[in-house]
Amino acid sequence: MFWLTSKVLVCSGTSNLLCGRFDSVYFLLARTGYHLVDVSPWPISAALSALGLTSAFIGLAFEGGSTIVEISFICSLVLLILTLIRWWGDVIVESTFLGCHTSLVVRNLRIGMLLFILSEIFFFVSFFWAFFYVSIGELSSHGVSFWPPMGTKAIYPWKVPFLNTAVLLGSGATVTWAHNAVSAHNLDMENNKSSILINKKWWIHGLLSLGITVGLGVFFTWLQFNEYYMSSFSMADSVYGSVFFMMTGFHGMHVLVGTVFLLVCWFRLYLHHFSFHHHYFGLDAAVWYWHFVDIVWIGLFSFVYVWGY
Repeated sequence: MFWLTSKVLVCSGTSNLLCGRFDSVYFLLARTGYHLVDVSPWPISAALSALGLTSAFIGLAFEGGSTIVEISFICSLVLLILTLIRWWGDVIVESTFLGCHTSLVVRNLRIGMLLFILSEIFFFVSFFWAFFYVSIGELSSHGVSFWPPMGTKAIYPWKVPFLNTAVLLGSGATVTWAHNAVSAHNLDMENNKSSILINKKWWIHGLLSLGITVGLGVFFTWLQFNEYYMSSFSMADSVYGSVFFMMTGFHGMHVLVGTVFLLVCWFRLYLHHFSFHHHYFGLDAAVWYWHFVDIVWIGLFSFVYVWGY
């Protein structure tokens, strides 16, 4: 069932067992199916880095780019990146190598990810609510008011925004390709009916499609940055500029997070973490998150760019 080494306890047959760490030695805990996580400093460091980033953004908005604000932003960003690397690394070790993520744990993780996406949906609903409130309010003023407000030249929707739409929709197709390739690879290994060459074919398909998706995410971010740079209005130009940059900016931030998420999955797939008897919930969560980003962008393009032009 299990055996001890100098540092770890190697578990076998732990489909419903619980692994936990105490004084650098892993013990087999109660047969509950749950995973009691170790004491970790990463939630505290993540909270501190988030506080530093928020304070830096507030300082940038009210005081400008002073030296203290810039140092606070850089230090907080570096701390957040290092925290995520170590935190995600611990989760990967627990799930892939220690077998602590049982089927019950993975089910709870799926529910948690779905609830997180639901909270993100309401997050963007508030922005769309604000957009429709100010835009319809202006349009319903019997011709007295205009949307966009006079003096604000909206971005033409059928150039860069339409290209961004095509890029994101294409990335949605490629990430689905990657997910199906990984699933087919695992199914072949489970059935033991396919040769090693066929399994390798699906592995290469997954790497290629995930790589294309990450590239499309980076390309979208680059296009969005150039759109901001070439825009004739700023966030301070009327309520239109505020709503536009708030909605598209937060969506762009989600694209960056999703791109990093998929890049981590690419490296995990390259290292054969997503194989039979190993959970690949991380890839499922990344795919769900990316499709959510796609759907939000369709709403932004349809209402903010096309309808609001």
